Amino acid sequence: MNSTDTEIIHLILNAGLMVRFVLLTLLGFSVGCWTVIFTKGLQLRRARIETTRFLDDFWEAKDLGKANTAAKRYPDSPVARVYHLAFKELARSTQAQAGGAAAGEGGAAQLDISVNVERSLRRAVQTELTRLSQWVPFLATAGNTAPFIGLFGTVWGIMTAFRNIGQAGSASLAVVAPGISEALVTTAAGLAAAIPAVIAFNHFMAKIRVVESEMRAFSADLLNLLERRQASARGDNP
Repeated sequence: MNSTDTEIIHLILNAGLMVRFVLLTLLGFSVGCWTVIFTKGLQLRRARIETTRFLDDFWEAKDLGKANTAAKRYPDSPVARVYHLAFKELARSTQAQAGGAAAGEGGAAQLDISVNVERSLRRAVQTELTRLSQWVPFLATAGNTAPFIGLFGTVWGIMTAFRNIGQAGSASLAVVAPGISEALVTTAAGLAAAIPAVIAFNHFMAKIRVVESEMRAFSADLLNLLERRQASARGDNP
């Protein structure tokens, strides 16, 4: 540890009560940000890996039921979770179709299957986006707030420094420098907490947008697949 680090630690330990409170608040922001960064980074990494594996298994599967079995093996894949919910809705709608066909409502039941599955897909995609975005807004809050909290500590420290100058009756560098240095520590701490938070927020939002595109593209492909199968079952011409 060099002399500069020792001096900074000395400034923090001998800072005023308000400056210490500001530094403690910024420390809480920083710990929270890094916790979110690590946990969200691992979550999105697992989501990317498992989504790639699920899509390979899905397009290789010959049956929707087998694809659903594969989806259960990838609980961290948003696309697999979306498919699992859509498959459950498809199973319920198919059972309802059997009752509708017995009552002479086959065409309406076929239409309801597509509509119900599409509604289920939209709801599942939104649910997954909410899950992926959880705690990410905290990074934006920290990135926007931490510099102002640090600036508040700096202003307070400078006010204290000028009061000490007035009490000492001297404006020499030896009197001014310690107070100003103590005040500027909070600004540095605020920036140290805000910069990683802003970078991580932008990075995670970009990753989430990619996952959202994958879920919506998969939903469209699945609906097309179901519509083709229903048309084939009815004997319609392609």
